[in-house]
Amino acid sequence: MEGEKGISAELVFNVEFYDVDSMDIVWHGNYVKYMEKARCALLDKIGFNYLRMREIGIDFPIVEIKFKYIHSLRFGERVRTVATLLEWENRIKIRYEFYNAETGELTTRALSTQMAVVKASGESLFECPKEFIEKVERYVEK
Repeated sequence: MEGEKGISAELVFNVEFYDVDSMDIVWHGNYVKYMEKARCALLDKIGFNYLRMREIGIDFPIVEIKFKYIHSLRFGERVRTVATLLEWENRIKIRYEFYNAETGELTTRALSTQMAVVKASGESLFECPKEFIEKVERYVEK
């Protein structure tokens, strides 16, 4: 699935019992875990996942996360998550949309930003590794 501006990946999974709070809805902190699942699917699709980042000595810590909760997800529901890469030259910015997979209802929107850091020194980089940019651009050109 291709996004308007970037590359998208989709993931469908169940809301598990251990993800809900006493109100039987997904605890807000678990959306970060859901984002990570979708982000990993997106990075795998690009061919530049966390294992590759480690191999070249680069980390990509999260520097910002934003959420907009629209409607609660509940235990037992199926979730469809779409992660779309919006920026990839100076930082990685990904938009996430969470849907109830059965009804198609949009439940949550989120955005994450990651910056490249040299693992050995902790030095911040103000551009993504060339290999990452090339892989994204090759994929976008298809």
